[in-house]
Amino acid sequence: MKNNKKFWNFRAEANSESAELLLYGEISSSSWWGDEVTPKQFKEDLDALGNVSEIKVFINSPGGDVFAGQAIHSILKRHNAKISVYVDGLAASIASVIAMAGDTVYMPKNAMMMVHKAWTWAAGNSDDFRKLADDLEKIEESIIAAYESKTGLSKEKIVELMKAETWMTAEEAVSYGFVDEIEPEKAVAASLKAGILTINGQQIDLKKYKNAPKLVILPPEKPKNQQNEPPAPPAPDESTGEHNPNAELLALKRRQLEIKEKEII
Repeated sequence: MKNNKKFWNFRAEANSESAELLLYGEISSSSWWGDEVTPKQFKEDLDALGNVSEIKVFINSPGGDVFAGQAIHSILKRHNAKISVYVDGLAASIASVIAMAGDTVYMPKNAMMMVHKAWTWAAGNSDDFRKLADDLEKIEESIIAAYESKTGLSKEKIVELMKAETWMTAEEAVSYGFVDEIEPEKAVAASLKAGILTINGQQIDLKKYKNAPKLVILPPEKPKNQQNEPPAPPAPDESTGEHNPNAELLALKRRQLEIKEKEII
């Protein structure tokens, strides 16, 4: 039996019957396929919270192991507490399936969600991989069921979205039923370099996806009150250290010509 590194963080809120689950980064660094220890540890950590009435799940993840994500989804769905899911940046691949465990799913306008066909990684012989392929097909059926249950979409439509590796904005996710409420935009630290998207400290390799959005990080827009600032005063005369009145006059004339040219255009 394997014992994978913990990638989750449970936290009980002080003086409250609520608790938090933080899922930031990859969902498991290795597969839960054939792993009996790690799912049990996750369940024990959840049970250790006690009789909580609400669990707030915060997700910022590119996905990960399909077996781990499916197990987490099932464990959360069985829990008696209200499950509130918040998409903090990205819920892609199996992370979007975990989000479907939410009674209410919240997503800010500047976040994204992605769904696609199930995939995983493993090692073994031909018999192992034949069984893995069979297991993946069964897992995919359960993933489709999770999406169906949350969205109310037909199986055919969900399969279509998964095959296309569909990336959704908050508005699109709400229109399909994956998300219940759109939150105002949240401050997100994001950068894109050499195909690596970094969102709130989590790195996502967009090159491994076949239909990743063409993202461009734009420079900050200049405030409107700075759009038509007057030109800077002319530099002081190097010999005297004082402003040259002739230079000021020339600068004024240039400014007037620029205004006239704009009026003509």
